[in-house]
Amino acid sequence: MKEIIEKEFGIVPIEIKKLNGYENINYLVKTKTDSFVFKTYPFSKSIFALTEAENEALSFIQDNFQKKTPKPIPFTDGSNTKNIEINGDLLTCRMLSFMTGTFIGDLKTEKEMSSSLGSFLANLDLTLMGFENQILQSRKCEWDIQQLPLNRKYINDIADIRKQNLVRYFFMQFEQHVMPILPELRMSYIHSDANEWNILITENKVNALIDFGDMVYSPLINELATAMTYICYDQENVYEHILPLIHSYHHTIPLEKREISLLYYLIAAKLCISVCHSANAKKEHPHNSYASISENNAWNMLYKMLEINPISFEKNLLDKLGIEKEQAKSENAKLAERHQHVSKILSVSYDAPIGMEKAAFQYMYDAYGNTYLDAYNNIPHVGHGHPIVVEAGQKQMAQLNTNTRYLYDILPEYAERLLSKLPKHLNKVYFVNSGSEANDLAIRMAKLHTGFKHIMVVEHGYHGHTQTGIDISDYKFNHPKGQGKKEHILKTKIPNSYNGIYTGEQSGIQYASDAVDEIKNSEATIAAFICEPIIGCGGQVPLADGYLTSVYNAIHDQGGICISDEVQTGFGRLGDCFWGFQQHKVKPDMVVIGKPMGNGHPMGAVITTDTISNSFEQGVEFFSSFGGNPVSCAIGKAVLDVIDTEKLQELALKNGHYYKTLLKDLMGNHSEIGDVRGSGLFLGMELIDDKGQANTKLAQYIKNELRVRKVLISTDGPFDSVIKTKPPLIFNSSNALRVCEEIDRAIKRFYR
Repeated sequence: MKEIIEKEFGIVPIEIKKLNGYENINYLVKTKTDSFVFKTYPFSKSIFALTEAENEALSFIQDNFQKKTPKPIPFTDGSNTKNIEINGDLLTCRMLSFMTGTFIGDLKTEKEMSSSLGSFLANLDLTLMGFENQILQSRKCEWDIQQLPLNRKYINDIADIRKQNLVRYFFMQFEQHVMPILPELRMSYIHSDANEWNILITENKVNALIDFGDMVYSPLINELATAMTYICYDQENVYEHILPLIHSYHHTIPLEKREISLLYYLIAAKLCISVCHSANAKKEHPHNSYASISENNAWNMLYKMLEINPISFEKNLLDKLGIEKEQAKSENAKLAERHQHVSKILSVSYDAPIGMEKAAFQYMYDAYGNTYLDAYNNIPHVGHGHPIVVEAGQKQMAQLNTNTRYLYDILPEYAERLLSKLPKHLNKVYFVNSGSEANDLAIRMAKLHTGFKHIMVVEHGYHGHTQTGIDISDYKFNHPKGQGKKEHILKTKIPNSYNGIYTGEQSGIQYASDAVDEIKNSEATIAAFICEPIIGCGGQVPLADGYLTSVYNAIHDQGGICISDEVQTGFGRLGDCFWGFQQHKVKPDMVVIGKPMGNGHPMGAVITTDTISNSFEQGVEFFSSFGGNPVSCAIGKAVLDVIDTEKLQELALKNGHYYKTLLKDLMGNHSEIGDVRGSGLFLGMELIDDKGQANTKLAQYIKNELRVRKVLISTDGPFDSVIKTKPPLIFNSSNALRVCEEIDRAIKRFYR
């Protein structure tokens, strides 16, 4: 190496040291008076052309950035790039001047550094606006943010499937928000890699910028997005450093509003590129630690981006730059507008309703930039906007969307996949559009199969909003404004072992005994018994142990069938089982599902036996215009895929146990908490007063106070005194801790 350098450059090295590198090998070359960087690359025509183009750019900016950017050192023949055989390998080689200073990655980042970097990059970009190079203009570099789709092939190299899907989410956001307006953005030649190991600092100011190897012709805003990514991705307070940076850049090159609106998605894209390449490098070069040096920071920042949210991010940037943003309508104005055309009977949550704009996984974002932790909405079962589910729906909608009168493969494929999650005796499925419609159909089928019309229901149960759904829902018909119990309905007590008529270990047997007596004493034979495994509207009340087996047996003995309403409890939410009835070791004749089935897409189904299905086939034709359509089947199948691949049932068990433990710890500190109950991520916390009675006032205070603190929960139960929490299954332990800390604070504030 020493001989080559002496021969090719006329330089006499006194020391040659190999440097860390990603895709090429570099050497620090020291002489008695100076230092240089000798860069070598595996030879190819494209690499040779790119190094030539980079040298041309570095030479172009030397007048303005002498000693602040590397200067090409010519070979003795006057060229700046040359192919040389070294140790038997043909390498493309060049020499650059050595830049001095301390890497920003080795320092505690100060605001002054961030501000200096913004000015430096803006002046560099201004200079490069006069540069032209066809090689760089046509370059497609995987590290160029505009070329994010080129990195999709690396997503599967990420070992953790949940992390893969986080990256897919941000790819989806890029495709939706950035790609449509890419052709309209200002273009320029940019450095494109202002990371903490390419920026040299002296006395809190940028002294030099090195490594122009990622230089591209790209939207100008990508320069700033890259620098913003690396200046904050290892910081606790993201805004502390990006605001001075963008302010100083904007002072030199004023930014357009649409450029600023994209920065959230561009930063996320750069982070995704980084983690994709780290994953691929681990796979291809497992011993090269340099390739994944920033990986943890990048992952932490991606998760942080979910909490920050794009609306808040843009608002903070515009505020810093003094640019006015169009104000969203107030929530009161939104409510008034809604009531112009939508009945007030369609209620809204919380004393102060929320104007929601976007959502991602376990977070929801309002129109004003606030991020809410969603510990309440069980319909986005695998997470709001999950990319696998969204993509499945988009692809199928673009291909075929019709009704079940035609033959298409995804209907039997999804039916088979869904039925594989159920006991073998449940082998026929009827697809509809909601849990309400499914319960309506289930009752119709039960009556037709048995020839009877009476239905047995449980106190406080809820099974939908259709007329039949209301008829079988004590929560609805027994409401002060309800229609009252109809003659064909037999209602039995809720088997509440906490504060019902029976408590203790034998309460389930006692409740069951009473219910069995009611069945035997009924003048009419009962067609069906319908019950949720955990009575949600009753206050998240699990059925007492031993209850369901006896009741099912009694119903079967007198000729009826048993229906398990799994609309809220199914699909692994309870953690220790996929369906709630499995906790009780019973065999229902029908299972009704909905809500989480489509992760927010309207879906429902009745699943039953061959025998009941055969009876139903003797009646009038069944048809649902949208039930079982190809798009719904694709979405439903994707939901099952996500549950399985991300192991969300196991996650619900683990994090649900931790969550419940935290809530029970709160119960030990607050006498106002009478009971904590439920399974997995389907939990309830009953609030009582000093006489042990329902504490509705405190429950409502906690619910609305947490809403103010940007945490979504709700209340239920006969007196609305039970805090209920049913978050998306990707809800994690730190989310659970936050909810419990906020509940603790709310209870303490209530008594001030």
